[in-house]
Amino acid sequence: MCGLSGEIRFDGGRPDVAAVERMTDRLEARGPDGRGVWSQGAVALGHRRLKIIDLSERGAQPMTDPQGRLTGVFNGCIYNYQELRRELEDLGHRFFSTSDTEVLLKAYLQWGAGCVDRLFGMFAFAVVEQDTGRVVLARDRLGIKPLYLTEDSRRLRFASSLPALLAGGGVDTSLDPAALHQYLSLHATVAAPRTVLAGVRKLPPATVLTVEPDGSRRDHRYWQPSYTRRPEHEGMDAADWRDAVLESLRTAVRRRMVADVPVGVLLSGGLDSSLIVALLAEEGQKDLATFSVGFESEGGEQGDEFSYSDLVARRFSTDHRQIMVPSDRLANALDRAVAAMSEPMISHDTVAFHLLSEQVSKEVRVVQSGQGADEVFAGYHWYPDLAAVPREEEPETYAQVYFDRPHADLARMLQPHVLADHDASSALVREHMAEDCAETALDAALRLDTHVMLVDDPVKRVDNKNMDWGLEARVPFLDHELVELAAACPPELKLAQDGKGVLKDAGRQVLPREVVDRPKGYFPVPAIRHMAGPVLDRVREALSAPEARARGIFRESYVAELLAAPDAHRTKRGANTLWQVALLEIWLQTHGIH
Repeated sequence: MCGLSGEIRFDGGRPDVAAVERMTDRLEARGPDGRGVWSQGAVALGHRRLKIIDLSERGAQPMTDPQGRLTGVFNGCIYNYQELRRELEDLGHRFFSTSDTEVLLKAYLQWGAGCVDRLFGMFAFAVVEQDTGRVVLARDRLGIKPLYLTEDSRRLRFASSLPALLAGGGVDTSLDPAALHQYLSLHATVAAPRTVLAGVRKLPPATVLTVEPDGSRRDHRYWQPSYTRRPEHEGMDAADWRDAVLESLRTAVRRRMVADVPVGVLLSGGLDSSLIVALLAEEGQKDLATFSVGFESEGGEQGDEFSYSDLVARRFSTDHRQIMVPSDRLANALDRAVAAMSEPMISHDTVAFHLLSEQVSKEVRVVQSGQGADEVFAGYHWYPDLAAVPREEEPETYAQVYFDRPHADLARMLQPHVLADHDASSALVREHMAEDCAETALDAALRLDTHVMLVDDPVKRVDNKNMDWGLEARVPFLDHELVELAAACPPELKLAQDGKGVLKDAGRQVLPREVVDRPKGYFPVPAIRHMAGPVLDRVREALSAPEARARGIFRESYVAELLAAPDAHRTKRGANTLWQVALLEIWLQTHGIH
C-alpha cells in the first residue's frame, strides 16, 4: 500500500519541499486515500496513503512518534504487526493507533535498524531520527516494495517510483550502457542498483541504508538464505518435504489475510494461484472474490485460460469474475500501462496485469497473487540444463539458456554511444554465481533468479500494475520463511515432474488433479506477442517519432529490418524483438525523457 518520497540535504540548506510535493503528487495512484508532507531541518518526507490497516486518520503519514522523536513514511504491510505490537506493549510502549506504521516506529525505537529482522512482510520505509538527523532507508527481503534513489553533491532524493523522482526534477536521464545491456540480454531485467537511467538507482532488496547528516552512509544486507542442504532436514523424504512446503505455504497465505478490508485472489487457473484459493478456502474464507483476465485470439494463439480458472472457482465456490479485454482496447491501454512502469518491462503480461488490476480495483483493495513460485520451486524449462553442468560451467550455460541474445549481437542493434564496452550481463551472472552458500549449479541459478531476476521483472510488474490502480498485491510464495525452506529443499525434488515437483505434490493434497497436471500457462496477450493491429501502429509511431531519431539508441538499419517483418524476429526466449526495442522508446517518450 501507499507511496513515499523524500529529500535529504547535505550542504546545510533546507530541503526543496516543493519538489517533494511534486514527487508525492506523482504517487497519487499508489495512495488515493490521503496525502501528507513533513519537513524538519535537512529532511522532508512525503506520503500518499492507501487505507488497508487502521482506516482512521490516526494511521495517516508521515507519522511522528513523540516519545522517540522519530518521523517515518512506510509503504507495504507488516503481516505480523499485531504480534509485534503485543511484544512492544509488554516492553512498555504505548500506541495511539492500530496501524502497522506505528508498530514500525516503535520497533525502530526499541531495536534500531535491526528491527527489520523482526518484520514479516513487504515494505520500503524511511525513518528520520529528529535528534541526530540520521535517516534510515530499508527495503524488504525479496524487494516486493520498490525504493528509487537519485543524488548529487547537495542532496539525496528517494521515492516509491522512478517517475516520481522525475517529477521532482534535476535527474540525469542519460542512458546507462551497462543497464541497457542487461535490458536487451536479460529479458528487460535491470538488476539493482542500476536502472536504465544513469542518474537513478534503486535500493537493493534486503538492504538497510543509513544516511548521516553529512552525507556519509553505510548499507547492510540483512538477509540471504543459504542454498545448501541443512542438518535439521536430514532424513526427510519426498513426503516430508511435500508436507513441510504445504504447511509453510499455508502459513504464508494465512499471514497475508491481515487487513481491515476484503482480500481477493488473482486466479489464472494455474497451480500457483489455485493453491492460494484452496488454502484460503481451508481457512474458512467465504465468498472469496477471484478474478481472471482473457484476450482475443491472434495469430492462432488462444487468448484466455478461463476453463481452468472456472474449474477452480467452482471447486471452491468463489465469487468469480471473468474479465475479457477486446484487442481494440490494447492500444489505448498500452500507454497507461507504460506510464505506470517505473522501468521498461517487455513481458506482454504487463499490460494484462494492468488491465486486470483496473477492473479488480473496482471490487477489492487487496489481492493475493501466485507470482514467484516458478523461481522459488524451479518451474522453468531451463533448470534441468543448469542442473546438469559443473559449477565452473554454469555462467556460460546460464547465458545460453536464459539470455535473450549473445553479447556480440548488441553491436548490430545499438549505436556506438550506448553500447557497453564489456559484456555487462555475463559479468552480473558470474558475480552472483561466485557467491558462497550455493551447493550445486542449480542452487546458484535459483538464488540468482529468486533474488535478482524475479525482483526486477515479475515482482516489479505486479507492484507497478496493481498500485497504479490503488490495488495492493500480496505474494505468499515470497514469504521469506517459505523461500528459506525452498532454498534448502533438495534440487531433485524441485526438478521432478517437469519442474515444481514438490509443489505439485503439495497441490495434489488440496486441488483437483487436472489443475495440478495441466500444461504450464501464462497471461497470454496475443496482439502484443504477434504485433497485431493497433499495437503495431503504436510501435511504428514511437520508433519513427522525432525523439527516437534524435536519441538514436538503435541502428536505423536494424529498426527497418524489424519493422519489415514485425512478427518474424524473436529473442532466444521467444519474446517479440520488435516489442522489446519499441517498448524502451515508448517508455522514454511516455515519461518525457529526451
